[in-house]
Amino acid sequence: LKSKPLRLFLLWFPLCCHSANKHKPWIETEYQGIVMENDNTVLLNPPLFALDKDAPLHYAGEICGFRVHNGPSGSGSVQFEAVVLDRSTGEGLVRSKEPLDCESQREHSFTIQAYDCGEGPDGANSKKSHKATVHVRVNDVNEFSPVFVERRYEASVPEGRLFDRIVRVEALDADCSPQYSQICFYDIITPNVPFAIDNDGNIKNTEPLDSKRQRVHTFWVTAFDCGKNRAQADAQVVVTVKPSCKPGWIGWSKRVEYTPGSGSIPLFPSLHLETCEETVWNIQATVDLQTGHIGKGCDRDSYSDRSVRRLCGAVRGEVDLLPPPSPAANWTSALPTLPSSDSSLVFSFNGSAHVAVVPSSVAAAISGDHFTLQLWMRRGGATTQPPSNQARGTRREEETIICSTVKNDDSFSHYYLSVHGCRLSLFYWPDVSAARPVKFLWKLEQVCDSEWHHLSLSVQFPSVTLYVDGVTFDPALIHDNGAIPNPAPRQRMVIGACWGNDWYVAGYRGLLSGVTVRPGSVEPHSVVECLYACREGLDFGDLETLGSGMKVHVNPSQSVLVLEGDDIESFNRAVQQVTYRNSLRFATPGVRPLKLTTSLRCFNEESCLTLRQLEGYLVVLQPDAPQISLSGVGPHLARPAPEFEGPRGVPLFPELRIVCSLSHAVNTADGWVALMSDAVAHTLDGCEVQPLGEELNPEREELLVDMDALRERGLEIINTTAYIAITGAESISVYEDVLRSVRYRLAKGSARFERRFRLSCSEMNGRYTSNELTLEVNFLHSLDSLYHPSHLLASQQQFLHPSHHSGELSGHTLPNPHRNSVVPGAATVIIMVCVGFLVVMVILGVFRIRSIHRRGEGARGAAKEGSGQWDDSALTIIVNPMESYESRMGISVDTEGEGEEDEEVVESPDDASDDQRVIIIKKEGKEGNPRRY
Repeated sequence: LKSKPLRLFLLWFPLCCHSANKHKPWIETEYQGIVMENDNTVLLNPPLFALDKDAPLHYAGEICGFRVHNGPSGSGSVQFEAVVLDRSTGEGLVRSKEPLDCESQREHSFTIQAYDCGEGPDGANSKKSHKATVHVRVNDVNEFSPVFVERRYEASVPEGRLFDRIVRVEALDADCSPQYSQICFYDIITPNVPFAIDNDGNIKNTEPLDSKRQRVHTFWVTAFDCGKNRAQADAQVVVTVKPSCKPGWIGWSKRVEYTPGSGSIPLFPSLHLETCEETVWNIQATVDLQTGHIGKGCDRDSYSDRSVRRLCGAVRGEVDLLPPPSPAANWTSALPTLPSSDSSLVFSFNGSAHVAVVPSSVAAAISGDHFTLQLWMRRGGATTQPPSNQARGTRREEETIICSTVKNDDSFSHYYLSVHGCRLSLFYWPDVSAARPVKFLWKLEQVCDSEWHHLSLSVQFPSVTLYVDGVTFDPALIHDNGAIPNPAPRQRMVIGACWGNDWYVAGYRGLLSGVTVRPGSVEPHSVVECLYACREGLDFGDLETLGSGMKVHVNPSQSVLVLEGDDIESFNRAVQQVTYRNSLRFATPGVRPLKLTTSLRCFNEESCLTLRQLEGYLVVLQPDAPQISLSGVGPHLARPAPEFEGPRGVPLFPELRIVCSLSHAVNTADGWVALMSDAVAHTLDGCEVQPLGEELNPEREELLVDMDALRERGLEIINTTAYIAITGAESISVYEDVLRSVRYRLAKGSARFERRFRLSCSEMNGRYTSNELTLEVNFLHSLDSLYHPSHLLASQQQFLHPSHHSGELSGHTLPNPHRNSVVPGAATVIIMVCVGFLVVMVILGVFRIRSIHRRGEGARGAAKEGSGQWDDSALTIIVNPMESYESRMGISVDTEGEGEEDEEVVESPDDASDDQRVIIIKKEGKEGNPRRY
């Protein structure tokens, strides 16, 4: 090596014996790049440099280029390219071939390789580096402005409260980066509004809102992104202020009017429930129509119990166990009574002293093991004191309503109906000497709710059927094997208690009315349903329109209606279909209290709403009253007195005509309102014939009625000396036939001169009455019956005989301002004529005697002149009792001429016709011929 040739060899060997491009270029394995949307140069980290160990050789150590290959997205070779900035240093640059869109693709990935220049200018034997991964992220440019999701936002809030959020507005930005796509803040651009908005778009009120001051608030809001770009278009916000929300019913009308004849009307046409956005899952509303103050049951004050039974076709033959007190039915006279709106009496029982013992004669008519017991009952309805034999604080025993032992052929049966708490029981012994009692028990809420209820118990032993308010209830049959003493085999019936050893036990506390028993076959079910058929009450409009989950229930008396549901909208529609129905032709006017009770159940029971009870009233207006017109009678009825003394008497109303009409207003063609009357088929329930003045004298006069016709038609009659009352619901034609058969009869020798009667009829327990028809009956007397002085004296005694009525004469009534009576004109005229004749005769007699004494004794010898002396042996005074009546009825009597003729007869004793004179009365009738007596 120390020699020069060796050194030259060593220097030449690497140059001639080795390749010129020995090494590959080298680059980093991964690059991260950033490029802006509005630029194409990618900033890489680390910077792009390719190194070659062949440097500093001119070609082999230089970098001629970079090649881009597809990455995972498959688009790198298309969108990007790499260029060499310095071949010697290997510096390169990556750029996009076209503008990039961050919104469409935010990141790109591709691979890159570096190539050297090879061994010469032609690039032969060039080498390439490994592939390096390049990740390019496209940086966003704030090119988009925010856009609101909706152009108009609406909300409603109740007044008087502050809310954290009323409504939320929202805007979006199309930029891809969080810096420019996010909305940094919102702003209310409308000045002076009581609202604020936060960076999230939530709007709240800054002060309590008042719906009365401003109902609707309208303002505008805008949005800004984080690049401070404002929204392209602003959004409008409308906030409606609602009145303060109070949970409850809205649209409640306290007063509801009903016009009779309107059928059914909705009670709550605009009612709906407001829950103030509280979520409820069950709603129950109870509508209560109170009518107990109007009458018993649901058929308010239309007909009496007996009339209803007749209209429903009930079998006749019932026995009234609590009749109105009268001489014939005095066992109820000691019971206290309460006022009732209908004609039936309501009796009060206090559990001890108030007991009605039915006479044996009445109880004997009720026998057998087939009968129907009906009654109206109201527990605790009377103000009573506890019985004296019951210690205070002791347990209340059962209360007996009716207790009866009746005779059945050769045996006795016993039963009693009692209540204990809310239980009704019937003990029945088919045979008190052999069979054991059987107990029928019912548990009923109606027994203890202190309301009126109608009970109908049909016993067809061993079958017993109970109807309460027209609904059937089945009993629980119990055979009582306890030690119960057998009742005594004796006919006995008690109302309001049962008998013990020495006193009445198990007394009833409450009210009873219409207690009847009908022996024989039991009452048909259809009749019982008709007796309690409700023609007034609550109803539901259309059951088919009920929504899913809705339920409706109406009690038998149609006074309580219950609605239940889970959906508020369906419930509101159902409430608006609750109706009031009244099918009575003449509805009872008055006020019916109305209540609405609501209960809600919520998911959160602690915060569930509580609604107060609503109270109102239903007013039934006065219906068009029927006009009952009586005509075709009188005002005078004149018949000879002997006709009244016949066995059948004289009919008082032979041509009676009864017409019922309704008046209603109609509009005429001229625009006037006129009243029109239409005759209608009607039903009367009572008529009364009453003598005016003094009452009938049962020894001298009486009113006769065809009792067979009354019984055939099922009518009842009360015949007293003060009036005759015919009662029962029947048609007008039936009452016309019955009243036409009413006759007036006098006893022999009891003829009088006149008698006045008054006739009136009524409907619906006297609510509608007819006109009062007054008839004056005149008795025509013959002169033959008044010819003898003894008869005249008897007639005078008859008219002058004092009566026990102050200020009245027998058969005639003197003027009395307190009574509707007048003094008969015939009696007054006759009395005055008689007294006048007596006075004239006395004066003439005295004058004649004094004249004879003045003539002296010389006059005694004149025999022929003796005929001029007044001889009263043949004097007869005849009085016409029909003189006054005939003068009023169109009969003219020449009274003055008759008086002059009498005076001439007295003055002229020579008149030969003194003992044969007659009285001639001229009668101006249809024929005008005088009648001679």
